Amino acid sequence: MARWRRLTSVAGIVTGVAAASVGAVIAAEKIAVGRIRLRPDPAWDEPFGQLSGRAVEVVADDGVLLYTEVSGREDAPVTVVFCHGYSLSQGVWHYQWLSLGQCTRLVSWDQRGHGRSGRGEPGRVSIDQLGADLAAVLAATVPADQPVVLVGHSMGGMTIMALADRHPALFGSKVRGVVLISTVAHGVDATTWLPVPIRPAARWAGPALLRGTTSGRRAVLAERIRAAGGDLAFLATRFIGFGDGGVSPTVVDYLERLIRATPVEVLADFYLAMLEYDKRAALDALGKVPVVVITGEHDRLIPAARSAELAAAIPGARLVLVPGAGHAVLLERPGAVTDEITDLLKELS
Repeated sequence: MARWRRLTSVAGIVTGVAAASVGAVIAAEKIAVGRIRLRPDPAWDEPFGQLSGRAVEVVADDGVLLYTEVSGREDAPVTVVFCHGYSLSQGVWHYQWLSLGQCTRLVSWDQRGHGRSGRGEPGRVSIDQLGADLAAVLAATVPADQPVVLVGHSMGGMTIMALADRHPALFGSKVRGVVLISTVAHGVDATTWLPVPIRPAARWAGPALLRGTTSGRRAVLAERIRAAGGDLAFLATRFIGFGDGGVSPTVVDYLERLIRATPVEVLADFYLAMLEYDKRAALDALGKVPVVVITGEHDRLIPAARSAELAAAIPGARLVLVPGAGHAVLLERPGAVTDEITDLLKELS
C-alpha cells in the first residue's frame, strides 16, 4: 500500500509538472502575441477580404467549378491573371488588386479545393491538373485577341509551369509575360523552416502522417486541433510566412485566416502532390517571354537560393530579391511585387 501511495504521488507530481509546463507555454504565447498586438499597426483598417469583382463561371475539364472573378479596366489592352499559392485563395492578392485595378484588367481565381472553388475527385489532385485548370480559366475569361501576363505565388507559380508544360505554344503567343513569386520548378521541401537536425525525420514521417489525414476521423481531429490553435497559429504564421518581425499583426491575421479556411484534407492532398512535382522540362517554354522571378530574402519555405536557381534555369529571366521579406512577400512588401508587375506591363506595351 505504501509503495502504491508513493507511485500515485509521483504520478500526480509528473502530471502536475506537465500541466504546469503546458500552462506556462500557453501563457508565454499569450504574452508574446499581446506584446505584438500593442505595436502600431498601419494596416489595422485595411479592408482585407472585402474586395470583389465580377464572378465568372469556369468549368474545369473534369466538371469542377472554379470560382473566378474579373475586375479592373475591361478596356485594358492586357489581362493580368493571378494564381494564388498553396493553402490560400485569391484574396491574397489584395494589395495588387488595389494598385493595378485602375489601369489593368485583372482575373483572379481560387485553385480547386481552395476558397470557393469545388474540390473534385482525389485522383485529380496534381499540379498537372492545376495547369489544366488554368487553361480553362484563360479560355473562359480572356478575349481571344487579348494578351495575358501570368502572375503566380508559390503553388500558383507551379501551376503556371504546369501550363507551360501542357501548352508550350501559348507562351509567346497568348502569354506575353510571367511573374513567378516564391516558387520552384522541382524538389519541394516543406521542412526548410525546421532546425536542420530534425529535417530528415520530418521528411520521412511527414508524407505518411499526411496520407492518414486526407479523409476520415484523423482529418476531423486535425481540423479540431487546428481550430484550437489560437495564439500558436498566429505565431507560426508570422514566423513561417514573413521575414520581418515588425510585420503588421492585421496582415498576419489575414494570412492565417486564409490558411485556416482551407480544409485539412486539401492541405494534405496538395502537399503530397507537390512532392511529386517536377517541371524543369517546361522552363524553355517560359523563356519565350519576359520572366521575373521574385523572392523574399528571408523566405523560410522556398529559400532565396532556390529562386535564384529557378531564374538561372529560365532563359532570360530576371531575379528580384526583396530585402527582409519572407514567403508571403506579396503581403509583406506589396509595393515591391506590384512595381515589378507594373514594370513588366510597361515593357510589353
